[in-house]
Amino acid sequence: MNPLTTEWISKAEADFATASREIRARICPNYDAVCFHCQQCVEKYLKALLQEADVPFDRTHNLVVLLDVLRPVHSDLALLRPELHALSTYAIHVRYPGESADVDTARHALRLCRAVRKVLRAELGLVQP
Repeated sequence: MNPLTTEWISKAEADFATASREIRARICPNYDAVCFHCQQCVEKYLKALLQEADVPFDRTHNLVVLLDVLRPVHSDLALLRPELHALSTYAIHVRYPGESADVDTARHALRLCRAVRKVLRAELGLVQP
């Protein structure tokens, strides 16, 4: 595996760990952070796939855009479009004033992240943790 691909995966796993820890916080949980880190986890896994396939990509947080760039080499991932669209909203919306996540939104984001992460890890040939 390409060393940069491995680095993307490591960063993705760090985001997943952060989201998983924060959802369990008993004192002052930050549900916005859960949603953001779920989006970031999936974004980095998509970029890992692009890196491993040697497909150039622009800087973006839009997961659907990354999916479209991946289409020529991973057309089977098109089924993830609804989940990626939902997760993309967390890249910006909950990070700034005007919108905040509640526990249900955070749980939903983490469920989506887990499901998408599982598929993307399989595409990379990674053993499920």
